[in-house]
Amino acid sequence: MIAHHAPFVHDDFLLASEAARRLYHEFAAPQPIIDYHCHLPPGDLASNREFANLFEIWLEGDHYKWRAMRANGIPERYCTGDATPVEKFRAWASTVPHTLRNPLYHWTHLELARYFGITDLLDERNADAVWAATQEMLATSRLTTHGILETFRVETLCTTDDPADDLVHHAALEASGLATRVLPTFRPDAALAVHRAEIFSAWLARMESAADIEIRSLGDLLAALGKRADAFHAAGCRLSDHGLECCPADPCTERQAAEIFAHARAGEAVDPAGQHRYASFMMRFLGQLYARMGWTMQLHLGALRNTNSRMFRLLGPDKGFDSIADVPQAASLARYLDALHGDDLLPKTIVYNLNPADNYVFATMIGNFQDGSVAGKIQFGSGWWFLDQTEAMEWQLNALSNLGLLSRFVGMVTDSRSFMSYPRHEYFRRTLCNLLGRDMARGIMPCDFALVGRMVRDICHDNARSYFGFEPRGASACLVG
Repeated sequence: MIAHHAPFVHDDFLLASEAARRLYHEFAAPQPIIDYHCHLPPGDLASNREFANLFEIWLEGDHYKWRAMRANGIPERYCTGDATPVEKFRAWASTVPHTLRNPLYHWTHLELARYFGITDLLDERNADAVWAATQEMLATSRLTTHGILETFRVETLCTTDDPADDLVHHAALEASGLATRVLPTFRPDAALAVHRAEIFSAWLARMESAADIEIRSLGDLLAALGKRADAFHAAGCRLSDHGLECCPADPCTERQAAEIFAHARAGEAVDPAGQHRYASFMMRFLGQLYARMGWTMQLHLGALRNTNSRMFRLLGPDKGFDSIADVPQAASLARYLDALHGDDLLPKTIVYNLNPADNYVFATMIGNFQDGSVAGKIQFGSGWWFLDQTEAMEWQLNALSNLGLLSRFVGMVTDSRSFMSYPRHEYFRRTLCNLLGRDMARGIMPCDFALVGRMVRDICHDNARSYFGFEPRGASACLVG
């Protein structure tokens, strides 16, 4: 039996002042969600997937939880291994009390409250009761993928898609009548991977099929990418995305890039220097392409991926063995943006930083390339991955406030593969309102709720709609929380 008591997550959770509470409840909470960057599977969205249990909707593929479980001494079979779904959930529940002061503790209880109405603190003692209580709820339409989008009033959602993807699920979604607009995002990271011969060769085969172009030369690849960009645009795509350790910006002519491509196409090894030069050429080509398409380019910078080679061999990528990189960012990012600006082909751009030591670098960099054509044309993106908790979100907000225009910020994204992640928007909104409410209470910002509330509404919703040019398909249920 699940006990009932004063909840940890309550109406004024994280809101430490009256001003913060008013900003959140009057201006932030009513806004629909625009989730312009996530990794939700388009197939699950198109099929209106139903989830059989808490493991499927909550633990499946969640490397945040796996990292915490490993740190808590939980064997790998309960993370990525062959334990049953309920055994994996029990292992997670036993870990939750040990996550105090980790954002997982907040997220866990926000998600249980907002999806299931469960306000008890999860641990090994009530794990089975929580599992049983959620089973019946998961069988309702409210917690299918479409039901979740309606419940959390998701107005627009952008998935992350390889150029070689056929977009068949997006076509089905467009025809489904779903109130949420679900749009693809162009993520051509594989086009840069000439140093990984087998993966690159397999990806080129997929691109040939998707673009209906035989790819034997660099010119063929560029034509195929252009053709796929046209197909993405026709499907509603208005954003691209790149995941990079740092932004490649070495000098490289098309002829030099073509020679490197030819070696990779022949299955020959490409050294790191060659790959970096080739990637530099490709990123400049792609940035120019996005500018011509009228898209927004997203650059996720600063991840050091797959650091545990043994676990990478055993489990593959994206299993929770990644970290923050400490590579220099400023010079290469400046060269890249400057090259596109010099061509008069710098698209709207969002740069996301993973190393908090570089927050001021990024916040000053965006000011170098604003051109007066679009408010907030170059954006310092929201805290992501290791920086999407209250403290690090405040670091990003403070850096942007001190060095740019917070009022033009396009706000939070889930950046998640989980359908249980929509409370992250609530978490961000509460953090934002608490920060601004604290400033109002201290007298360092006017106690003018029309003025500050307008900024809150803009950051939570209106700026993103205007910046990306999104138009809502229709209204849906009110935002929970």
